[in-house]
Amino acid sequence: MSLVSWGLSDETKRERVQQMSNELRWPNGKKVAIAVTVMYETWSEGKAPPYSVQATSLKEGTVDYAGRAWSTYGGRVGVWRILRTLDRWQMPATFFTNAACAELYPDSILQIAKSGHELGGHAYYQDEQLAYMTPDEQAQCIKASLDTLEGVGVPRPTGWLSPVLAFTPETAGLLAQAGLAWHADVTYVDLPHRVETPHGVIAAVPNSDFTDNRVLKANVLDLLDVHRSTFDYLLEHEPMSLLVLTLHCQFGGRPMVISAFEQFMKHVSQYSDDVWLARHSELAQWALDAEKPEHTYADRYFS
Repeated sequence: MSLVSWGLSDETKRERVQQMSNELRWPNGKKVAIAVTVMYETWSEGKAPPYSVQATSLKEGTVDYAGRAWSTYGGRVGVWRILRTLDRWQMPATFFTNAACAELYPDSILQIAKSGHELGGHAYYQDEQLAYMTPDEQAQCIKASLDTLEGVGVPRPTGWLSPVLAFTPETAGLLAQAGLAWHADVTYVDLPHRVETPHGVIAAVPNSDFTDNRVLKANVLDLLDVHRSTFDYLLEHEPMSLLVLTLHCQFGGRPMVISAFEQFMKHVSQYSDDVWLARHSELAQWALDAEKPEHTYADRYFS
Protein backbone atom coordinates (compact mmCIF):
# COMPACT_ATOMS: atom_id res chain seq x y z
CA MET A 1 0.00 0.00 0.00
CA SER A 2 1.52 3.33 -1.06
CA LEU A 3 1.37 6.15 1.47
CA VAL A 4 0.76 8.71 -1.26
CA SER A 5 -2.83 8.68 -2.57
CA TRP A 6 -3.65 11.76 -4.62
CA GLY A 7 -7.27 12.87 -4.48
CA LEU A 8 -8.07 11.08 -1.20
CA SER A 9 -9.18 12.93 1.90
CA ASP A 10 -6.75 13.39 4.77
CA GLU A 11 -8.92 11.11 6.90
CA THR A 12 -8.76 8.32 4.29
CA LYS A 13 -5.00 8.70 4.02
CA ARG A 14 -4.66 8.42 7.80
CA GLU A 15 -6.84 5.31 7.77
CA ARG A 16 -4.63 3.70 5.13
CA VAL A 17 -1.48 4.55 7.03
CA GLN A 18 -3.00 3.01 10.18
CA GLN A 19 -4.03 -0.09 8.23
CA MET A 20 -0.48 -0.54 7.00
CA SER A 21 0.85 -0.13 10.52
CA ASN A 22 -1.53 -2.78 11.79
CA GLU A 23 -0.74 -5.24 8.99
CA LEU A 24 3.05 -4.91 9.01
CA ARG A 25 4.25 -6.09 12.39
CA TRP A 26 6.86 -8.45 13.71
CA PRO A 27 5.45 -11.77 15.00
CA ASN A 28 5.32 -10.40 18.54
CA GLY A 29 3.32 -7.34 17.47
CA LYS A 30 6.26 -4.93 17.64
CA LYS A 31 6.85 -2.24 15.03
CA VAL A 32 10.65 -1.91 15.04
CA ALA A 33 13.28 -4.55 15.77
CA ILE A 34 16.60 -3.38 17.23
CA ALA A 35 19.61 -5.67 17.13
CA VAL A 36 22.98 -4.91 18.72
CA THR A 37 26.08 -6.33 17.09
CA VAL A 38 29.25 -6.40 19.19
CA MET A 39 32.52 -6.93 17.36
CA TYR A 40 35.06 -8.67 19.61
CA GLU A 41 38.32 -8.70 17.71
CA THR A 42 42.04 -9.37 17.95
CA TRP A 43 44.87 -9.42 15.46
CA SER A 44 47.57 -11.98 14.72
CA GLU A 45 51.15 -11.60 15.95
CA GLY A 46 52.79 -8.47 14.53
CA LYS A 47 49.52 -7.11 13.13
CA ALA A 48 47.46 -4.14 14.27
CA PRO A 49 44.14 -2.58 13.27
CA PRO A 50 44.31 -0.49 10.08
CA TYR A 51 42.80 2.35 12.13
CA SER A 52 43.37 3.81 15.60
CA VAL A 53 43.30 7.14 17.39
CA GLN A 54 46.86 7.89 16.25
CA ALA A 55 46.98 10.81 13.81
CA THR A 56 50.20 9.69 12.11
CA SER A 57 50.64 6.35 10.34
CA LEU A 58 53.92 4.51 10.58
CA LYS A 59 55.84 3.75 7.41
CA GLU A 60 55.11 0.40 5.76
CA GLY A 61 56.93 -2.58 7.27
CA THR A 62 57.08 -1.11 10.79
CA VAL A 63 55.37 -3.01 13.57
CA ASP A 64 52.73 -0.73 15.06
CA TYR A 65 53.14 -1.54 18.75
CA ALA A 66 50.96 1.38 19.81
CA GLY A 67 48.21 0.23 17.48
CA ARG A 68 48.44 -3.31 18.82
CA ALA A 69 48.28 -2.06 22.40
CA TRP A 70 45.29 0.14 21.54
CA SER A 71 43.42 -2.85 20.12
CA THR A 72 43.85 -4.90 23.31
CA TYR A 73 41.58 -2.47 25.13
CA GLY A 74 38.68 -4.52 23.75
CA GLY A 75 39.56 -7.65 25.71
CA ARG A 76 41.01 -5.92 28.76
CA VAL A 77 38.21 -3.40 29.36
CA GLY A 78 35.83 -2.76 26.49
CA VAL A 79 34.01 -6.09 26.36
CA TRP A 80 33.29 -5.89 30.08
CA ARG A 81 31.93 -2.33 29.92
CA ILE A 82 29.70 -3.27 26.99
CA LEU A 83 28.43 -6.35 28.83
CA ARG A 84 27.64 -4.31 31.94
CA THR A 85 25.78 -1.71 29.88
CA LEU A 86 23.79 -4.31 27.94
CA ASP A 87 22.91 -6.11 31.15
CA ARG A 88 21.66 -2.88 32.70
CA TRP A 89 19.29 -2.30 29.77
CA GLN A 90 18.43 -6.01 29.43
CA MET A 91 19.47 -5.66 25.80
CA PRO A 92 20.38 -9.01 24.20
CA ALA A 93 23.26 -8.84 21.76
CA THR A 94 25.23 -10.92 19.30
CA PHE A 95 29.00 -10.94 19.87
CA PHE A 96 30.87 -11.69 16.66
CA THR A 97 34.09 -12.97 18.12
CA ASN A 98 37.49 -13.81 16.70
CA ALA A 99 38.30 -17.28 18.02
CA ALA A 100 41.67 -16.11 19.32
CA CYS A 101 39.78 -13.96 21.87
CA ALA A 102 38.65 -17.22 23.48
CA GLU A 103 42.30 -18.15 24.00
CA LEU A 104 43.36 -14.72 25.23
CA TYR A 105 40.31 -13.79 27.32
CA PRO A 106 38.33 -16.97 28.10
CA ASP A 107 36.56 -15.47 31.12
CA SER A 108 34.94 -12.83 28.93
CA ILE A 109 33.58 -15.48 26.56
CA LEU A 110 32.00 -17.32 29.47
CA GLN A 111 30.47 -14.07 30.74
CA ILE A 112 28.97 -13.30 27.32
CA ALA A 113 27.05 -16.58 27.49
CA LYS A 114 26.24 -16.19 31.19
CA SER A 115 24.70 -12.78 30.52
CA GLY A 116 22.36 -14.33 27.95
CA HIS A 117 24.03 -13.07 24.79
CA GLU A 118 24.97 -15.18 21.80
CA LEU A 119 28.30 -15.72 20.06
CA GLY A 120 28.79 -15.60 16.32
CA GLY A 121 31.80 -16.83 14.40
CA HIS A 122 34.18 -14.16 13.11
CA ALA A 123 37.23 -16.10 11.82
CA TYR A 124 40.26 -16.77 13.98
CA TYR A 125 41.90 -13.34 13.71
CA GLN A 126 40.50 -10.06 12.42
CA ASP A 127 43.22 -9.85 9.77
CA GLU A 128 42.25 -13.30 8.45
CA GLN A 129 40.25 -12.46 5.31
CA LEU A 130 38.09 -15.11 3.66
CA ALA A 131 38.38 -13.23 0.37
CA TYR A 132 42.04 -14.29 0.18
CA MET A 133 41.28 -17.98 0.78
CA THR A 134 40.36 -20.94 -1.36
CA PRO A 135 37.03 -22.64 -0.53
CA ASP A 136 38.90 -25.39 1.34
CA GLU A 137 40.82 -22.82 3.36
CA GLN A 138 37.59 -21.00 4.17
CA ALA A 139 36.00 -24.24 5.39
CA GLN A 140 39.00 -24.92 7.62
CA CYS A 141 38.90 -21.38 9.02
CA ILE A 142 35.17 -21.64 9.77
CA LYS A 143 35.54 -24.99 11.53
CA ALA A 144 38.60 -23.98 13.56
CA SER A 145 36.90 -20.76 14.67
CA LEU A 146 33.70 -22.48 15.79
CA ASP A 147 35.57 -25.33 17.49
CA THR A 148 37.73 -22.92 19.48
CA LEU A 149 34.81 -20.81 20.69
CA GLU A 150 32.83 -23.90 21.69
CA GLY A 151 35.90 -25.32 23.39
CA VAL A 152 35.77 -22.66 26.08
CA GLY A 153 32.53 -24.16 27.33
CA VAL A 154 29.83 -22.07 25.62
CA PRO A 155 27.18 -23.13 23.09
CA ARG A 156 28.50 -23.57 19.56
CA PRO A 157 27.68 -20.46 17.50
CA THR A 158 24.82 -20.76 15.02
CA GLY A 159 25.79 -17.68 12.99
CA TRP A 160 28.72 -15.92 11.35
CA LEU A 161 30.02 -12.55 10.18
CA SER A 162 33.13 -12.42 8.01
CA PRO A 163 35.87 -9.98 9.09
CA VAL A 164 35.47 -6.68 7.19
CA LEU A 165 32.60 -8.38 5.30
CA ALA A 166 35.19 -9.94 2.99
CA PHE A 167 33.12 -12.96 1.96
CA THR A 168 33.24 -14.86 -1.32
CA PRO A 169 30.55 -16.41 -3.56
CA GLU A 170 31.20 -19.72 -1.76
CA THR A 171 31.05 -18.45 1.83
CA ALA A 172 27.30 -18.75 2.47
CA GLY A 173 27.27 -22.34 1.20
CA LEU A 174 30.30 -23.25 3.30
CA LEU A 175 28.61 -21.80 6.37
CA ALA A 176 25.49 -23.86 5.68
CA GLN A 177 27.67 -26.93 5.15
CA ALA A 178 29.26 -26.27 8.56
CA GLY A 179 25.83 -26.44 10.15
CA LEU A 180 25.28 -22.72 10.71
CA ALA A 181 21.73 -21.39 10.46
CA TRP A 182 22.49 -17.78 9.51
CA HIS A 183 25.11 -15.22 8.59
CA ALA A 184 25.33 -11.42 8.69
CA ASP A 185 27.39 -10.76 5.55
CA VAL A 186 24.45 -8.67 4.35
CA THR A 187 24.50 -5.07 3.12
CA TYR A 188 21.95 -5.26 0.30
CA VAL A 189 18.54 -5.61 2.03
CA ASP A 190 16.78 -4.20 5.09
CA LEU A 191 15.24 -7.35 6.56
CA PRO A 192 16.41 -10.93 7.17
CA HIS A 193 15.71 -13.34 4.33
CA ARG A 194 16.33 -16.94 3.26
CA VAL A 195 19.20 -17.87 0.94
CA GLU A 196 19.43 -21.09 -1.05
CA THR A 197 22.96 -22.51 -1.28
CA PRO A 198 24.37 -25.72 -2.78
CA HIS A 199 24.57 -27.04 0.80
CA GLY A 200 21.12 -26.04 1.99
CA VAL A 201 19.17 -23.02 3.19
CA ILE A 202 20.70 -20.34 5.41
CA ALA A 203 19.24 -17.10 6.73
CA ALA A 204 20.89 -13.76 5.97
CA VAL A 205 20.55 -11.04 8.63
CA PRO A 206 21.43 -7.43 7.64
CA ASN A 207 24.40 -5.66 9.15
CA SER A 208 24.86 -2.03 10.22
CA ASP A 209 25.61 0.81 7.79
CA PHE A 210 26.97 3.22 10.41
CA THR A 211 29.14 1.62 13.07
CA ASP A 212 31.01 3.21 15.96
CA ASN A 213 34.35 3.31 14.12
CA ARG A 214 32.78 5.81 11.68
CA VAL A 215 33.20 8.45 14.40
CA LEU A 216 36.63 7.33 15.54
CA LYS A 217 38.25 10.73 15.02
CA ALA A 218 35.11 12.85 15.00
CA ASN A 219 32.18 13.61 17.29
CA VAL A 220 30.94 10.41 18.97
CA LEU A 221 27.53 12.05 19.43
CA ASP A 222 27.10 11.60 15.67
CA LEU A 223 26.52 7.95 16.56
CA LEU A 224 23.62 8.95 18.79
CA ASP A 225 22.18 11.43 16.28
CA VAL A 226 22.23 8.97 13.38
CA HIS A 227 20.66 6.07 15.26
CA ARG A 228 18.12 8.15 17.16
CA SER A 229 16.87 9.92 14.04
CA THR A 230 16.81 6.67 12.09
CA PHE A 231 14.82 4.97 14.83
CA ASP A 232 12.32 7.84 14.97
CA TYR A 233 11.87 7.71 11.20
CA LEU A 234 11.35 3.95 11.12
CA LEU A 235 8.91 4.00 14.02
CA GLU A 236 6.77 6.68 12.37
CA HIS A 237 6.93 5.64 8.73
CA GLU A 238 8.05 2.03 8.28
CA PRO A 239 6.36 -0.60 10.44
CA MET A 240 8.10 -4.00 10.61
CA SER A 241 11.53 -2.44 10.16
CA LEU A 242 14.97 -3.32 11.53
CA LEU A 243 17.73 -1.15 13.01
CA VAL A 244 21.12 -2.76 13.68
CA LEU A 245 23.61 -0.94 15.90
CA THR A 246 27.26 -2.05 16.01
CA LEU A 247 29.86 -1.56 18.74
CA HIS A 248 33.51 -2.63 18.55
CA CYS A 249 34.95 -3.66 21.91
CA GLN A 250 38.23 -1.84 21.31
CA PHE A 251 36.45 1.45 20.57
CA GLY A 252 32.75 1.20 21.42
CA GLY A 253 33.72 -0.19 24.81
CA ARG A 254 35.29 3.14 25.79
CA PRO A 255 33.33 5.62 27.94
CA MET A 256 33.14 8.24 25.18
CA VAL A 257 31.21 5.88 22.89
CA ILE A 258 29.25 3.83 25.41
CA SER A 259 27.84 7.11 26.73
CA ALA A 260 26.27 7.73 23.31
CA PHE A 261 24.86 4.20 23.30
CA GLU A 262 23.46 4.82 26.79
CA GLN A 263 21.60 7.88 25.55
CA PHE A 264 20.23 5.95 22.59
CA MET A 265 18.87 3.23 24.87
CA LYS A 266 17.24 5.86 27.09
CA HIS A 267 15.48 7.23 24.03
CA VAL A 268 14.38 3.81 22.77
CA SER A 269 13.14 2.75 26.20
CA GLN A 270 10.33 5.29 25.91
CA TYR A 271 8.83 3.17 23.13
CA SER A 272 9.20 -0.28 24.67
CA ASP A 273 5.68 -1.34 23.60
CA ASP A 274 6.69 -0.91 19.95
CA VAL A 275 10.28 -2.24 20.05
CA TRP A 276 11.59 -5.79 19.75
CA LEU A 277 15.08 -6.14 21.24
CA ALA A 278 16.23 -9.03 19.09
CA ARG A 279 19.17 -11.39 18.82
CA HIS A 280 20.41 -12.18 15.33
CA SER A 281 19.41 -15.82 15.75
CA GLU A 282 15.80 -14.76 16.47
CA LEU A 283 15.72 -12.58 13.37
CA ALA A 284 17.18 -15.46 11.39
CA GLN A 285 14.51 -17.86 12.64
CA TRP A 286 11.82 -15.37 11.62
CA ALA A 287 13.25 -15.41 8.08
CA LEU A 288 13.49 -19.20 7.99
CA ASP A 289 9.89 -19.53 9.16
CA ALA A 290 8.48 -16.93 6.76
CA GLU A 291 6.08 -17.95 4.00
CA LYS A 292 8.30 -16.38 1.34
CA PRO A 293 12.09 -16.09 0.94
CA GLU A 294 12.19 -12.28 1.15
CA HIS A 295 9.95 -9.44 2.33
CA THR A 296 10.88 -6.84 -0.27
CA TYR A 297 10.40 -3.14 0.24
CA ALA A 298 8.08 -3.04 -2.79
CA ASP A 299 5.90 -5.83 -1.39
CA ARG A 300 5.72 -4.24 2.05
CA TYR A 301 4.69 -0.74 1.03
CA PHE A 302 3.46 -0.82 -2.57
CA SER A 303 1.43 -4.01 -2.88
